[in-house]
Amino acid sequence: MKAIIAPRPIAWVSTVSNAGIGNLAPYSFFNMVNDRPPMLMFSSIGRKDTVNNIAETGEFSISTASRSQVDVLNCTSQNFEPTVDEFDLAGLARKAASLIRPAGVAGSPAILECRSVEVRQLTTLAGQLIDTWMVIGEVLAVHLSQDCIVDGVYRTELANPVLRAGYAGDYWEIADPGKFVLDR
Repeated sequence: MKAIIAPRPIAWVSTVSNAGIGNLAPYSFFNMVNDRPPMLMFSSIGRKDTVNNIAETGEFSISTASRSQVDVLNCTSQNFEPTVDEFDLAGLARKAASLIRPAGVAGSPAILECRSVEVRQLTTLAGQLIDTWMVIGEVLAVHLSQDCIVDGVYRTELANPVLRAGYAGDYWEIADPGKFVLDR
């Protein structure tokens, strides 16, 4: 299924715990679900710090990653203790948010400030709980790189986003179509 539903955009989700500890992690089960109001979703296989922080605070920021950011994106995909701030660990600069606490990744082509509408554990058809958590958020503010705007329109190909393909380590990019492999 992962190879069929591909390529998928990656949500680089930033949160802050109630204790004030930042968290940054990529999620490839991500997409828009509505346009008025703008809403999106991502899901986490396992209840990770990201989901816990959103459940606690109701806020998160999603940054997109360009091909030039792929190595640092990969660094933030590891499972760290809740006391580790991945921004600091990866040496990433923050872009302050305007309406929420979690910052975005400075230099990202697009940053979406969100408040959660729902955090839900998924179930099978039989009603059995599975260890996957879906977060639906409403987008409150959008920050775009001026380098990606032409004649007032955001041009996805200029952002050269990293896209998840189907198998372990397979990714795609738009600017130079084709698959590339990233060791994880």
